[in-house]
Amino acid sequence: MKVVAVVQARLGSTRLPNKVMATIGDVTLIGFLLRRLSKSQLIDEIILATSTNPVNDPLSQHVSDLGYSVVRGSEDDVLDRYLLAANSTSADVVIRITGDCPLVDPELVDQMLTQFFKANVDYLSNTNPPTFPDGFDVEVFTTTALKRSEGFAANAFDREHVTPQLRTNPAFSQLNVTNPLDYSHLRLTVDEQADLLVVRQIVDFFAPQVDFSLQQIIDAITQHPELVSGNLDIKRNEGATMNSGQKLWKRAQHVIPGGNMLLSKRPDQFLPEQWPAYFSRAKGCTVWDLDGNALTDMSIMGIGTNILGYGHPDVDAAVNQTIQSGNMSTLNCPEEVYLAERLVAMHPWADMVRFARTGGEANAVAIRIARAATGRSKVAICGYHGWHDWYLAANLGTENTLAGHLLPGLEPNGVPENLRGSVLTFNYNKLDELEALITQHDLAAIVMEVSRNFGPEDNFLHKVRALATKHNIVLMFDECTSGFRQTFGGLHKLFGVEPDMAMFGKALGNGYAITAVLGKRSIMEAAQNTFISSTFWTERIGPTAALATLKVMEDTKSWETITNMGEYITNRWIQLAKEAGFEIATSGLPALTSFSVKSQHALEYKTLITQEMLKKSYLAGTSVYVSVEHTTDRVDQFFTELAPVFSLIKECEDGRDVMSLLHGPVCSSGFKRLN
Repeated sequence: MKVVAVVQARLGSTRLPNKVMATIGDVTLIGFLLRRLSKSQLIDEIILATSTNPVNDPLSQHVSDLGYSVVRGSEDDVLDRYLLAANSTSADVVIRITGDCPLVDPELVDQMLTQFFKANVDYLSNTNPPTFPDGFDVEVFTTTALKRSEGFAANAFDREHVTPQLRTNPAFSQLNVTNPLDYSHLRLTVDEQADLLVVRQIVDFFAPQVDFSLQQIIDAITQHPELVSGNLDIKRNEGATMNSGQKLWKRAQHVIPGGNMLLSKRPDQFLPEQWPAYFSRAKGCTVWDLDGNALTDMSIMGIGTNILGYGHPDVDAAVNQTIQSGNMSTLNCPEEVYLAERLVAMHPWADMVRFARTGGEANAVAIRIARAATGRSKVAICGYHGWHDWYLAANLGTENTLAGHLLPGLEPNGVPENLRGSVLTFNYNKLDELEALITQHDLAAIVMEVSRNFGPEDNFLHKVRALATKHNIVLMFDECTSGFRQTFGGLHKLFGVEPDMAMFGKALGNGYAITAVLGKRSIMEAAQNTFISSTFWTERIGPTAALATLKVMEDTKSWETITNMGEYITNRWIQLAKEAGFEIATSGLPALTSFSVKSQHALEYKTLITQEMLKKSYLAGTSVYVSVEHTTDRVDQFFTELAPVFSLIKECEDGRDVMSLLHGPVCSSGFKRLN
């Protein structure tokens, strides 16, 4: 009876790419594994099973050079790889070893083979339940059973993880080997960088010996627990159930501070440890994650960037034409002139425009121009205006002035202390607070959002305009988020109040980077007396996308569509909560609608909604940034799926423990606006 050890490995690991080629001691990880496994007395042959993906060519060649056979098959269908390996070696019995277990113990392998032959079962393992350290997983099964299991492997999970049917299907006889003492808490596998460092420490501890046993490792850890202190926070076998997005997110945090570029897209804002985190493609209001799951976006639609939906054909066609014609050159792109003229025509109070590529940049540009135009430095703000020093300087005082919207734990570290007192805050609809600032300080500008969670009361905006005019202060409206949601242009048009400057972004390019600063000529010309310049502000895709976006918006009156749908969604939330028997509070522009449950467990309920709706293929929470792709049919289906979740919330309000329903941590609180 021929016994073959099949080692599965590839270089494209999501969490730790190329890990099997990492060095351990004086060899590669895969080389170390094969060296130890070859010490088995009962294994007749060892073969590597990897995929045909060319990225694995170096691995295949390396293992061949070490003198071992290699079989190559499907990247994702690992079961098929095992069948190929078993057939190519004429194996009667297969031992499954994964490439992330370099410390595999040949003595343990032989002990398990002996028990397998004695028990005469189809499948034997030491993982069901585990009592050995993670990284010492061994599975033994007959080739006959493996071939039979293929008939039961009806889904991708079974085929990727090879043995679920052998482990759980009553059609197969099974036996689990247990260790006298439970060491399943020890993590000696290699899935992440921290794991690799732990394994290296253990190998270095025993060097130059390489055939140390599991018991010797346990004895060493008992005497020197610091050997394994580096990966204690990682769960056993979490990769088997962790989605590809979460795997990549864990990997990202090793090379990207904070994990990504935007706080509002961090998974902990939505569903910690479960949120898909990354997308492979997007179209309309559907997003496909890295595992190929199609998810309807009833959430924040790219953080409000895609009023026309993802991948609008007219906008993408214009961009593709630009790509074909060339995006950059020594000369300027004409589209920036056409776009400036278009925006000025839409806002007759404005005469000139400067472009940037992010909302934070646009705000910083506007502040620089206003300060240059007035010769003053101090600025009064009311709202969220980006991440630049000029804005975060508000937090340099003794009070945490921006705590109303900054995420927990953020501090203005790195913001020069000499900016202290240059930025002053007032609350929305609190005219007396602004009047006090004007009395006490010589202001260059008033920067504010026109409306966000709640609208103006008692002619607030008109009174702010009057104050700014009276004191010769530049009034700026930050329309980066509110623009094009309720009017064709700035939200200020709805209220009949004209600023001196306005900043637009997010939806202007329907997903392509373009932002704009509009202003009166007397103010904007001050840009020539300072330095405001950046290479990629001259690229062509942004203004091209904006021109195409504005045309579609105007032709379809998109702002009316999304406003009406936003009101519909808000009313459906209210009605659904009423039917379930609890109260919610709604806020925001209709097209940026949101709600919260009136409960001390509001965050837990938000997490629960996201968790349960993700199971139903929705990206959802307590906010919806509406697009024209959110049709009545789609929204009605969403609320049909949401109703049972609202019933769960009611059960929790009546005493059921909401934490018992959550599969992971509660989401973080996210941004809270000053207004």
